[in-house]
Amino acid sequence: MGRQPDRLDLASGSGEGAGGCHGGKETMREAARAAGKSEILDRYAADYPQGPHDQPQSMCPAFGSLRVGLRMRRTATVLSGSACCVYGLTFTSHFYGARRSVGYVPFNSETLVTGKLFEDIKEAVEGLADPAHYDVIVVTNLCVPTASGVPLRLLKKQINGVRIVGIDVPGFGIPTHAEAKDVLAGAMLAYAREEVQEGPVAAPATRADRPTITLLGEMFPADPVVFGQLLEPLGLAAGPVVPTREWRELYAALDCAAVAAVHPFYTASIREFTAAGRSIVGSAPVGVDGTAAWLDAIGAACGIAQDHVDAAKNRFVPAIRGALAATPIRGRVTVSGYEGSELLVARLLIESGAEVPYVGTACPRTPWSDPDRAWLEAKGVRVQYRASLEQDLAAVDEFRPDLAIGTTPVVQHAKSRAIPALYFTNLISARPLMGPAGAGSLPMVINAAIANKARFDRMTGFFEGVGAGHATGIWEEGRLPEDRPQFKKKYAALNEAARKASEAVGS
Repeated sequence: MGRQPDRLDLASGSGEGAGGCHGGKETMREAARAAGKSEILDRYAADYPQGPHDQPQSMCPAFGSLRVGLRMRRTATVLSGSACCVYGLTFTSHFYGARRSVGYVPFNSETLVTGKLFEDIKEAVEGLADPAHYDVIVVTNLCVPTASGVPLRLLKKQINGVRIVGIDVPGFGIPTHAEAKDVLAGAMLAYAREEVQEGPVAAPATRADRPTITLLGEMFPADPVVFGQLLEPLGLAAGPVVPTREWRELYAALDCAAVAAVHPFYTASIREFTAAGRSIVGSAPVGVDGTAAWLDAIGAACGIAQDHVDAAKNRFVPAIRGALAATPIRGRVTVSGYEGSELLVARLLIESGAEVPYVGTACPRTPWSDPDRAWLEAKGVRVQYRASLEQDLAAVDEFRPDLAIGTTPVVQHAKSRAIPALYFTNLISARPLMGPAGAGSLPMVINAAIANKARFDRMTGFFEGVGAGHATGIWEEGRLPEDRPQFKKKYAALNEAARKASEAVGS
């Protein structure tokens, strides 16, 4: 009898949990541990604790780290994963504005189980490492290579003067794509911090003449400008935004007076800043209360005299109060999303006059979001960390808001109930939130959306009586189609697998 071929069964069986990159998550997690990935999975479990949903409910997490690399100058990106995942990730990235090729190291069963895949990755990186074009090459293991134990840690740290950063971003270890941004940002900060410790490094293209505050988390382009204006009376300046746009900005980010954790879930990045001896300040300058408290916290972290802090508050807080009063919001709004700034948006909405009974964020609770959580809960807001889609949908049904802000399925759910809704990522986080600019920007889009309620009511009235679900439509002689629950049950497992496969490549 001949030798049986080696196989790694990552998602056997059918039904719930089968198929797709997130299918058979326990099997894949066990395979990864058996293949030597226990240390990194334990670190991810501590950095990104899971909640009621123990697998991503949004796009593939690796989309977040991929976006970080594609936005950096002189940075090459190489993916190692199933072809369907790589196709979906690159398609989604280019849909969101990437103008750069993504490297891909394909594999098959033989190269995966024999270790040849790692050799192929190594060969690809060596061929790509041209210092005339790149400062760094980012190599990312997706689910299957991670579960198979492909050891990116064995890659050289530098080839021809080009840095090599290898990361694992499995869907069974990273709950959201927002946190995957931190995986790469933290890995780059760790590398840069080691370089600083070893000796002189390249100076950033521009350097402030005052101590700087590093801004942690992706944000609207105008917000760093507002941060700079708020910090100027304190004798401080806004530093780089992490994730950065080029490698040498990492050195400037580390060389700061303090770090503003605007997005408070960047746990790996915060660990590197803490190791560098930098103080971390949570929350952000949103609204009247938020701006005053944030300026106080920055002043305390940087040893700024209280009279300077008070002068800054006297300069900006009245302007913010005036902007909020000029365009009040009248209505009930529920907020949910996976960007990490949901609590900040809710604070600004409440100070604008809105009633906000519920805030759901897919990100976890951390010490650096506690100021926002405490403020919101004091206002009677239910704050749900690691919110599942089901919890967000239930909140819309429970509170029947005048406007629902959320992810695509939340928006669809609300509109199907004649409730105006806005997609958080494109319509809320893509506008200024900080200082006077944020106070004047958000109410306009919120009020315009709430004013659309009459249009939804007209559409609901127009389509009244056309049925729902399998009976939707106008049927001859009033004969409704017969529901076939046995067919639905028969194909439920296949539909679930297809849904998870779709989520794995983004939407």
